[in-house]
Amino acid sequence: MNILIVTGTALPEVPDEIIERIMEAAGPDSTVTVVDSDGEALEFAAETDVVLGFVTPQLHAAAPNLRWVHAIASGVNRYLYPAFRDGEVMLSSEKGQVGPQLADHAFALLLALTRKVGSAIRLGPEAWDQRRALRMQETELTGKVMGIVGYGGTGRAVAQRATGFGMRSIAVDRDALEGDDHVEAVWAMDRFNELLEASDVVAVCCPLTPETHDLFDREAFARMPRGSMIVNVTRGEIIDADALIEALDSGQLAGAGLDVVPIEPLPEDHPLWQRDDVVMTPHAAGASQLRASKNIDRFCRNLRRLRNGEPIEGLIDKQTGY
Repeated sequence: MNILIVTGTALPEVPDEIIERIMEAAGPDSTVTVVDSDGEALEFAAETDVVLGFVTPQLHAAAPNLRWVHAIASGVNRYLYPAFRDGEVMLSSEKGQVGPQLADHAFALLLALTRKVGSAIRLGPEAWDQRRALRMQETELTGKVMGIVGYGGTGRAVAQRATGFGMRSIAVDRDALEGDDHVEAVWAMDRFNELLEASDVVAVCCPLTPETHDLFDREAFARMPRGSMIVNVTRGEIIDADALIEALDSGQLAGAGLDVVPIEPLPEDHPLWQRDDVVMTPHAAGASQLRASKNIDRFCRNLRRLRNGEPIEGLIDKQTGY
């Protein structure tokens, strides 16, 4: 088995001990090649059976023996170009493993809004002069309703944290899912509008698919209670940025916490940068000191599963996009 590792943001380097683990999991007569660029990957494409990392259309076309790709990103929309999506190559990812850090980040953004932490940081020493005004704007999460769009690993982790803050949670998901102790109900997507109308805070926890692109448009924001908030830690294209700005301008929304935006990086002159009711981070919610090791563990387990003809863990349905 010839394994090609293409490094990236979530896996910037591959130490020797990791290569040894992968070699052991892959079995005798296997090879592991590590490259740092898409161009370099093309040099090894013809003999590659398995890729850990991103596969460009050019690499896919040049790899006739490719059987399986394991992503090093939680979102896989970049992989779903027609030739790969409709082909026979299996795709797996770390789905279900990144929920804790994404949920931590979602609450960091939310607390920056509700406790005016973002505003205080922007003001610096002047915050003391604005102390009374800041205190008048701070709100408590206890008793508020968290609406969760997408009840996979991230959504479940958000609900767990919401419970800790004394919030009630409801959720919607495309799939029929069981609830748990942290959510009052998991509804089908045909009740999306009902969730919006009932939520004080909406957390976007779903993947980017054709169905979720611009899911949050003018109509969606109009259904949310006046003064509610939205937090997005998955994919920026799920929110229509123009509609978001209009909802903030009108006071329909009181704030937005965004780790992701439709254009990345967001241009310096974009109006979202200028707003005190928006806090943003640079697509960093997926970061964790545990992330790479957990994904390598899954990759090694899957190498053994591949050798034994067993189902791949974290397998992506390429047609649905998750």
